[in-house]
Amino acid sequence: MFSHIMIGTNDLTKAKTFYDAALGALGIPAGAVDRHRVFWRTPTGVFSVSLPIDGQSATVGNGGTIGFACQSAEQANAWHAAGLANGGTTCEDPPGVREGANGNLYLAYMRDPDGNKICGLYRMPRV
Repeated sequence: MFSHIMIGTNDLTKAKTFYDAALGALGIPAGAVDRHRVFWRTPTGVFSVSLPIDGQSATVGNGGTIGFACQSAEQANAWHAAGLANGGTTCEDPPGVREGANGNLYLAYMRDPDGNKICGLYRMPRV
């Protein structure tokens, strides 16, 4: 459905350090810098951060969340820990299982250094 997701940043170096660590915990190679942007390319899509082209400050969208697929609860925890160690801040409840109508999810929420809300999500098998 999506070709890519791009969010704004006010500090390209800080954002690259943060996402290289957090996405690296998911097995995604370091991002590639292209002028005022950084791209992390995978077979399932592209994630990018960019300095705003209009020269204004990047701001956070209220109510938005970007979810990154994890292969296990342990990987979600590693993603969360890598992000926190590289400038992220925890938000929502601590990482853990959330029960839902479509099955249980293991969720790990945090905010990146620019304040964007992101989530590591593992869809748990039904038992």
